[in-house]
Amino acid sequence: MTKSGNAVNPQLIRDWAHACADGLASLRGEINDLNVFPIPDSDTGSNMANTMAGAVAALDEAPADADLSTVTRVLADGCVANARGNSGVILAQLFVGLADAADLGIAEDDIGFNKLCTNGLRLASLSARRAVSEPREGTVLTLLKVAAATASAHVSDSPADLVRAVAEDSAEALDLTTEQMPELAEAGVVDAGARGFLVIADAMVAVVTGVANKRRAYRGSTAGPGGLVDHACSADGDTDFEVMYLLEGADAKQIAGLRDRLGELGDSIVIVGDSSDVAERFSVHVHTDEPGAAVEAGLALGEIRDIRISCFMLDALNAAPGANEPPPRFRRAVVALVSGDGAEELFAAAGASVVRADDGVHAATLAEAIRSTDSAHVVVMGNGMMSSQDLVTVGAEARSTQRSVVFLPTLSMVQCLSALAVHDPGEEPDVDAFAMAEAAAGTRWGSLMISSGKLTTLAGTCEVGDTLGLIGSDVLVIGKQPADAATALLDLMLATGGEMVSVLAGEGLDEETLEAINEHVRKHYSGIELELHQTGQTSTLLQVGVE
Repeated sequence: MTKSGNAVNPQLIRDWAHACADGLASLRGEINDLNVFPIPDSDTGSNMANTMAGAVAALDEAPADADLSTVTRVLADGCVANARGNSGVILAQLFVGLADAADLGIAEDDIGFNKLCTNGLRLASLSARRAVSEPREGTVLTLLKVAAATASAHVSDSPADLVRAVAEDSAEALDLTTEQMPELAEAGVVDAGARGFLVIADAMVAVVTGVANKRRAYRGSTAGPGGLVDHACSADGDTDFEVMYLLEGADAKQIAGLRDRLGELGDSIVIVGDSSDVAERFSVHVHTDEPGAAVEAGLALGEIRDIRISCFMLDALNAAPGANEPPPRFRRAVVALVSGDGAEELFAAAGASVVRADDGVHAATLAEAIRSTDSAHVVVMGNGMMSSQDLVTVGAEARSTQRSVVFLPTLSMVQCLSALAVHDPGEEPDVDAFAMAEAAAGTRWGSLMISSGKLTTLAGTCEVGDTLGLIGSDVLVIGKQPADAATALLDLMLATGGEMVSVLAGEGLDEETLEAINEHVRKHYSGIELELHQTGQTSTLLQVGVE
């Protein structure tokens, strides 16, 4: 009989491992973007996700009725064997610590959850710090230490309270990493490996409590692909290669000598063992300019396998968005968001690749439309149909080493029409984009819509069903009939002059209003050119642009 009445069910560890793998996979991109230390190579998220996926695959091969000791040890060994990068090697130590804690609990006849969690974090923190040649605060090592201290402080609480406290204290510690390390402060990011650890802590909360923590999106570095545009190759020694391998058969006493030898060859040295009773096995990691010598250092001590040597520069180039795409077939393209059947025809005839946004549009849809142009330079006009935040997301998804994407700040289809009128595919991309942006900015735009409620506006109070005339986002005209509101709006917009008026008629605009607009311009502004287009949008009765 155990001393604890809440002995840990091995299935909980399996569920946690799967939740960790899913969480790291889903946040792979975010964690990669945070990666500036020890090498700004944007692979920490991928390394942690791949390490965890390999460990889970090994765990899935274990018998379904395996006990706690077996499950935790298989998970630990799987992590060590599949460790990728500096972050993956340190991640392995978390699960090695858990396996050691399980063995300790069984030996002491006390395998309650809180004791397992507290001892596992404590052992993981100590071993991970010993594994790193030059431990730094502001990394995952800091979060491991904080998590271990929090678990110890809450060991008498319920399991749910303990894991929630660990996750929340880890989140607070993560925010502090930015100011704990100059490399992070310069880039304005939190530590990538530490962010990955928070995913693991949150996964345990979800498994134990059934409620997932919601975290803010952590902003990535603004450096170029792989962080190599404005940074040296390495934060420590400008090394070119990452070397990893598994070392078997070496005596633990020899590891200190191996660490010293690798220190002569490079930096970012991490050596961890799997702590199993079956055989001595160590995962070795180093950044160096002499990969062959680093491998030979391991060979001198025992048998090595799973050798992985990667070049930071090549990895960064290969990982850059679009690096493996064929060269684009076309030089230039314009993509426009529009609403209405008539608008689709009008803007396509004007030379734009059209994306319909009558009921909104997903960022992924617009990004795919940009890629589908197969063009090296793409100008995108959102026309007020997508938020700035979503457009930023589109840019991140659609830009690549093969494709530049420029977003013009158009807020209406009439501004977009003006921009297309000066678009010159034969001009240099930057010159053309500037001319289009200038034309759009020089177009005063307004719109008509029907009021759906009683509102107080700059033009007074309107009632339900009134026609509102807007210039930009301000209501400056209130009319009982669309024709009256339309002509009053034109008078306001033309008060400061103009040479051309473009009217895009929506689906709900009647012929009487269109005729009133035509007659009003002909009678009162005879020197001004008028263009009327049936565009069919449903969001407004009409849009009007003055150039």
